[in-house]
Amino acid sequence: MVLKRVGIWSAAKIFGVLYAALGLIMGVIFAAASLLGLGPAQGALSDAPPWFSASWGVAAIVVFPIMYGVAGLVTGVLSAGLYNLFSRLVGGLVLELQPSNPPTPLP
Repeated sequence: MVLKRVGIWSAAKIFGVLYAALGLIMGVIFAAASLLGLGPAQGALSDAPPWFSASWGVAAIVVFPIMYGVAGLVTGVLSAGLYNLFSRLVGGLVLELQPSNPPTPLP
């Protein structure tokens, strides 16, 4: 079997969700670092109040998944579109599929 075309919107949705999940993980890591006093408020703004560093962390949990999700959508659209273009020029991916074992009937 040859994969000749990828659905652009379906690829964009998958990339968007995957990247948003990655953004959530990164946001949690960033929030934990901010709560420990390792965030950006401790560097250039060392005289900032303690709540400011914590607010960076809370914002990261909300903002990072959105930013990463949008980046994933754009990446999915570009990747699927380029795959479709190049697969017409050089052929698609060759897939070797194996049928799954059918479930055994109950007695």
